[in-house]
Amino acid sequence: MMTAVTPFALFRVQRSLLFLLILAAFPVFPALALDPVAQIKTLEQASLLLQVQGHDLIAVSPDTPRAPASTMKLLTAFAALETLGRDYRFQTDFYQDDAGWLWVKGYADPYLVSEELDRISVALKSKGLREVAGIGLDDTFFGSDIEIAGRSSSDNPYDAPVTALAVNFNTVNLVRDGQQVRSAEPQTPLTASARRLGLAGSVGKQRVNLRERELALRYFGELLAAKLEGAGVRVRDQIRIAPVPHQAKRLYRHANSRTLVEMIEPMLKYSNNFVANALFLRLADPKGSGSVSMTAARQTMTEFARRRFGWRGFTLEDGAGLSHGNRLSARQMVELLNAFVPYRELLPPQDDNPRIRAKTGTLRGVSCYAGYVQRGGVWAPFALLINQPVESSLRRQVASSLVR
Repeated sequence: MMTAVTPFALFRVQRSLLFLLILAAFPVFPALALDPVAQIKTLEQASLLLQVQGHDLIAVSPDTPRAPASTMKLLTAFAALETLGRDYRFQTDFYQDDAGWLWVKGYADPYLVSEELDRISVALKSKGLREVAGIGLDDTFFGSDIEIAGRSSSDNPYDAPVTALAVNFNTVNLVRDGQQVRSAEPQTPLTASARRLGLAGSVGKQRVNLRERELALRYFGELLAAKLEGAGVRVRDQIRIAPVPHQAKRLYRHANSRTLVEMIEPMLKYSNNFVANALFLRLADPKGSGSVSMTAARQTMTEFARRRFGWRGFTLEDGAGLSHGNRLSARQMVELLNAFVPYRELLPPQDDNPRIRAKTGTLRGVSCYAGYVQRGGVWAPFALLINQPVESSLRRQVASSLVR
């Protein structure tokens, strides 16, 4: 007697056969689920290179130029450290003219923060400054063509304008409660420009950028005036944006309390675009003797890479990796990392694995990771450049698998 085959049983048999056919046709599926490196090999727009003691151990399209996103900051950091030196300190000049105006000339110090203005105010008072007729701001160290490729017009901190004279990375940190605005930082007094920005934003905590050059400079003047008043120096409410008058005499040259290496470590950890592009521009004129253009900055960094590494077939458009037009290969990135070894400790460790020190890079459709993995007690450089949409966690999974 034959048993009748029910429709449900037939469906189960068909489903099982279909699953077996899929496994037979695509035997790589199980490997992909277990091996992140195998996933990279299936991507059309991805490169991966791992070197151990100078030899390629894993190489997937290592010589194809791709957008590096924020891993570009590794090249900017290396060029700055090699050109200026670990212990270099950025300087800012303060002048006084016959009319009693205090003039400030900036040379792209990327780490003039509120606490640094406190030091400046105390130093100026110790030089005999008691009253200021107005504050003049000179940012002419940067030419008028400074436009960062890839920077958008959003109010997010990572889109802050880059100016030769800036405070707090050209951002403000505020809290708005109805029509009341206050500074979110005890060390940063609320100024008129900051209050207007706060009222234009949403209720709650805001960290926004200063949008454009003139606003950024005016905010610098307002905050410096508040700091001077706090130090006991009377300031009249006047701000002017112009070159330092020829007859003005230098009253004080301020050297930042942070060395270059102390600036670069947090730049890499927090991926600070403002700091990276300020360094990128400053390298076009390390002595601060002229006026810098973006064209000159690109040429300077390109010539540095050619001279130091002998690279060809690459493109550098900005120092932070904001532009999709930047192009480096995984091999070039690993060559850079081999030279970066003396500064390896400046790279942040991966949150869940101290045997990985690397820099991430993220843009729309771009996911990158470059640094070092520790294998058998030896640090090995690797570079992963993915120029197509993938899960954001894939790059860390790849790095973890390289350790193993």
